[in-house]
Amino acid sequence: MSVESSSAPIIEVSDLSVDFWVGKDWVNAVRGISYNVRPGEVLAIVGESGSGKSVSSMTLLGLLPGNSRSRGSVKLHGKEILGAHPEDLQKVRGPKIAVIFQEPMTALNPVYRVGFQISEAILAHETVSKHEAKERALELLRLVEMPNPQKAYDSYPHQLSGGQRQRAMIAQAIACDPDLLIADEPTTALDVTIQAEILDLLRSLHKRLNSAIIIITHDLGVVADIADHVIVMRAGDIVERGTVHEVFDAPKHNYTKELLAAVPRLGATTEGKTERAGAPVLELKDAVIEYPGTRKVPAFRAVDKVSFSIHPGEVVGLVGESGSGKTTVARGAIGLLPFQEGVAQVDGVNLVGISKDDLRALRRTIGIVFQDPGSSLNPRWPVGASIGEPLELSGEFSKAQVNARVEELLGQVELPRSLRNRYPHELSGGQRQRIGIARALALRPKLLIADEPTSALDVSVQARVLDVFENLQAELGFACLFVSHDLAVIDRLADRIVVMHHGKLVEEGSTDEILRHPKEDYTKRLISAIPVPDPDAQRERRETRSITLP
Repeated sequence: MSVESSSAPIIEVSDLSVDFWVGKDWVNAVRGISYNVRPGEVLAIVGESGSGKSVSSMTLLGLLPGNSRSRGSVKLHGKEILGAHPEDLQKVRGPKIAVIFQEPMTALNPVYRVGFQISEAILAHETVSKHEAKERALELLRLVEMPNPQKAYDSYPHQLSGGQRQRAMIAQAIACDPDLLIADEPTTALDVTIQAEILDLLRSLHKRLNSAIIIITHDLGVVADIADHVIVMRAGDIVERGTVHEVFDAPKHNYTKELLAAVPRLGATTEGKTERAGAPVLELKDAVIEYPGTRKVPAFRAVDKVSFSIHPGEVVGLVGESGSGKTTVARGAIGLLPFQEGVAQVDGVNLVGISKDDLRALRRTIGIVFQDPGSSLNPRWPVGASIGEPLELSGEFSKAQVNARVEELLGQVELPRSLRNRYPHELSGGQRQRIGIARALALRPKLLIADEPTSALDVSVQARVLDVFENLQAELGFACLFVSHDLAVIDRLADRIVVMHHGKLVEEGSTDEILRHPKEDYTKRLISAIPVPDPDAQRERRETRSITLP
């Protein structure tokens, strides 16, 4: 993306190792890594959870917990900062090195307005008046292309959208014109269109400011979009490094090849989808869901006359940006939100005006897989108890039958039976999500609702979970509503796709029709925003998108 710079490095990392004191011993997290970053360069550090990519970068600013120790050398403009005095590090944080964290909702203080937090960063490091800090904060919000900067300045974090919060955090990070930005998974929780806008913003800012960027991510599409150089980490070691073209076009290490092969790609699924028959398991006709208003706030129509159906054995992908209504539809389909108008039938039973008793009986035919298995499983229960809970609540199974069914379900999701006595925190993210799938299938549902079930998983773990899901769906033949903003995952799994925007159905059709021959401009915009793991192809897509979209 940028020409090779001959200037001196901003940051020089040499033989850096990081250990954590766990139990009664030191556990090594990062082993002897080295790299340089020069002005105007973007270095991507990629790898799966636990690879050491975030730990190694947080070490640069002394942001690791007290049970850690770091060895080696970290030089900022030639001056050693590893193990520096906290007062000296305080002068580095902000003016020299700044961080854009993964989740701005937890990184921004919820009780202070956004403008105050940006101004606070300026006042902490620069000798300016409060009025000058406010003007600088507003200037920064305009620089990050925040819609209505004054309104954002006066807002609390929860009053902004995910993309706006991320822009506010970027504004705070660049407030003191840092030489190096560390962006830790800055787009993971964002929709593809917002992700594309944030990447465009980072690219524009670092060119204008001539700053360097270290971007930490497991999304290889993001790496192809923005990086000049790439480091691949695994279990604390650097297993491969090179320019973005060297790593993507001619990867040398098997692990890098596995990561690239695991990335779902649009158009990778070429086999035709099977025609499904039978009465619909889920059928919506002009369905409406409204959030009630108050004296000051009018009622909000989150789902506005939406119509589509799902037949036995069919997977329908429901896609759209945040606020499109896709998750509201999913919550309505399992009775967590009421439909006010139209027809919403599950297994022939209309949800509009349904009684509590009838809804309770109907829910036995519906399973749900949540986005975050860590928060949806009871942390105090062994996972076997969580899988068996729906069976016990049904009152139709003996203890022996519950135990047998739990073991059967563990086998179906390709996990060893011994895991039934483990607690959620003892399992990996992929294992927890398989437990979530097993629990959802416990009562052999006719309809499965999957709400962003793989968005929080590393790419290779995601691939294995999708393999399990595909095999189960083919074997058991349940109907599935698969909610996602990852169109490459939808391309792999879905028979048909429903596109939503601002509560309305924009477009519906077969997977091939929607992804290869979209009719609506909004669908085209969604597709064009998806980063692909190929630097040249991604550059062409970005240039085409900038020309064709407003």
